Amino acid sequence: MEYASTRGGTRAVDFEGALFSGYARDGGLFMPQRIPSLDRDTLHRWSSLSYPELVKELCSLFIPAKLVPRNALDELIDRAFSRFRHKNVVHLSRLKDGLNILELWHGVTYAFKDLSLSCTGQFLQYFLEKKQKHVNILVGTSGDTGSSAIESVRGQKNMDIFVLLPKGLCTQIQELQMTTVIEDNVHVFAAHGNSDEIDEPIKELFADVDFAGKYNLMSLNSVNWSRIMVQIAHYFYAYFQCAPSLDTSPLPMVEIVVPTGGGGNITAGCIAQKMGLPIQLVTVVNSNDIIHRTVQNGDFSLAESVKATLASAMDIQEPYNVERILWLLSGSDSHLIKTLMEQFNISKRLKLPEDLHRKLSETLGSCSASDQDIVGAMRRCWEENQYLLCPHSAVAAHYHYSQPHSIPQCCLAPASAAKFQDALLQAGLVPQIPPEITALTAMETRSTSLERGQDWAQVLRGQIEAVTQHW
Repeated sequence: MEYASTRGGTRAVDFEGALFSGYARDGGLFMPQRIPSLDRDTLHRWSSLSYPELVKELCSLFIPAKLVPRNALDELIDRAFSRFRHKNVVHLSRLKDGLNILELWHGVTYAFKDLSLSCTGQFLQYFLEKKQKHVNILVGTSGDTGSSAIESVRGQKNMDIFVLLPKGLCTQIQELQMTTVIEDNVHVFAAHGNSDEIDEPIKELFADVDFAGKYNLMSLNSVNWSRIMVQIAHYFYAYFQCAPSLDTSPLPMVEIVVPTGGGGNITAGCIAQKMGLPIQLVTVVNSNDIIHRTVQNGDFSLAESVKATLASAMDIQEPYNVERILWLLSGSDSHLIKTLMEQFNISKRLKLPEDLHRKLSETLGSCSASDQDIVGAMRRCWEENQYLLCPHSAVAAHYHYSQPHSIPQCCLAPASAAKFQDALLQAGLVPQIPPEITALTAMETRSTSLERGQDWAQVLRGQIEAVTQHW
């Protein structure tokens, strides 16, 4: 199993090479050259597996045993999930009106990214210990990625992590989950800008190939293939939990509704579908609706500005994983993808070719939800079930409530409502706050401020150089 850039300008790498890379050197994203195809017997056999067992089976298809022997892979994944609060790691709540909520947020930071990042952190440590190597991890976060990435590598001697968060645009809890981690290898920057703006200095450092190579830079955003790979398991677990029976022919369809920001999770869904899982996918967004417009009209173009919404982790204008989906749907046509993405990077506007748009709209349904829609879904879910949704999960629930559905459906829930007290209060609901989250407000914090007008990339360079001198 080797991995190629979506733009075709670099040589293929193995899993270890993809794991330790951010963007490929040609600006593309790594994808497996071959997507494994699963037969009906395999799906039957997997249908009784637990979530961790599904992760192990899926990862073993993308990580050859010669790189990580199967028994070692299983141990790494068990270790990754050892801090999760729920005995099943993830949990399906079956609510009224056929609303199925797959809770992906039972990890340390109460967000779905704990699932993929805890595994990715273990994979990194496995290779770093073998090679006695050190890496510097760069992460831009719109809310949950930063804290999940920090928790996955905190205290590890072979890694330093540099996290940029958009000051005042995360919730207080999200910010505290990052700034209260006082570890020598954790470096948090509070930037006075939005999610897209904090991605710019990170891209600049990765584009400086000499600097990135000298200081072993890597990313843990969903640029990183490892995160996409682990997330494929969400779809298999959701399918097996919600499919009425696997004894019919053809196998029954299940619709999976996916709250979408950067597009990593929906990319994993497209791969699961390509592997033979009989699912219909719906990507749901907030008022930052570039993916919705792309699916509906083939219009992959930026709006004038990012809109601040209640579903703040999805306040993203440039969902970079769309490139992976287009590559998948184009039949791995890296020449086409390179042409399209270079055009987009120059003008920030792109009209998809007709054939590619048709394939995209056949693969994905889509929906956009306003803040009013989000509040309405949160209230209805509470009134009918006494169940609190986070605003991102409520985007999926809004789709469920507003669209008729004739097949079983599962909504992915990316975060706990406990992290979004302000949104709950706006919906007239009473937050239920776990003691671990309440305790954050009394803890010491540490971060470096990045002001407008500063050269953020230069500040990062200086910090990375200083840290690496001590290693």
